[in-house]
Amino acid sequence: MTETQSLYELLGGETGVRALVDRFYDLMDSAPEAQDIRALHATSLKQSREKLFMFLSGWSGGPQLYIERFGHPRLRMRHMPFPIGERERDQWLWCMNKALDESDFLPAVKEHLKARFAETADFMRNKSAE
Repeated sequence: MTETQSLYELLGGETGVRALVDRFYDLMDSAPEAQDIRALHATSLKQSREKLFMFLSGWSGGPQLYIERFGHPRLRMRHMPFPIGERERDQWLWCMNKALDESDFLPAVKEHLKARFAETADFMRNKSAE
C-alpha cells in the first residue's frame, strides 16, 4: 500500500487480520443476509476462520502461513466443490464489506480491500446465473 508499509502492516498485522476474519465469520454465522453462503460451510466455522486468516496473512504481505501448510492457494480450484453464483458472491461480499466498514482501518485501505475482494469473489463464481 505504501513504500514503507505492507498491507499486512496497515491491517495491524496478526491482530488486525484475525479481527477482520473473526468479524467476517461472525456476520456470516448470524446475519440473515448471509444464509445461503453460510449454508455452504461446515457447522463449525473454526477451520474456515483459520484458513482465511492464514491466507489473508500471506496475501497481504505477512507470513505465508497458508502456503507453508497447504501449498499454493489455488482459490478457484479449492472452491469448485461449492456452488457459487451471484447470490453467494454477493452474500460473501456483504459480510466482508460490513466487517471492513466496522473496522478501524484507514479509508484507503478499506477501499483497496473492497475492490480486491470484489474481483476475487467474482472470479470464484462457478455456476450460471439463477
